[in-house]
Amino acid sequence: MNTDLALWKVFISLPESLKAELLHYAEYLREKYTHQQSQEKIETGHGYGSWANEIIMSDDFDEPLEDLAEYM
Repeated sequence: MNTDLALWKVFISLPESLKAELLHYAEYLREKYTHQQSQEKIETGHGYGSWANEIIMSDDFDEPLEDLAEYM
C-alpha cells in the first residue's frame, strides 16, 4: 500500500474536527518545508569568489619539497 492511500484511509476515518486539525497541520508542514528549501538554496550558493580570503597559501609554496629531493 502506498503512502497516499494509507494517508487517505486514515483521513476518511477521522471525525470532522480532527480532519480540520490534520489539514491545518499539513498546511503548516508544507509551509515549513517550502521555507526550508528556499533557505537551503540560499545557503548552498557557491560562486566565483565565494572562498575569497578563506584559503591561505604558504610563502614557500613554489619551493621544492624535501620529500621529492631524491627525484630531482
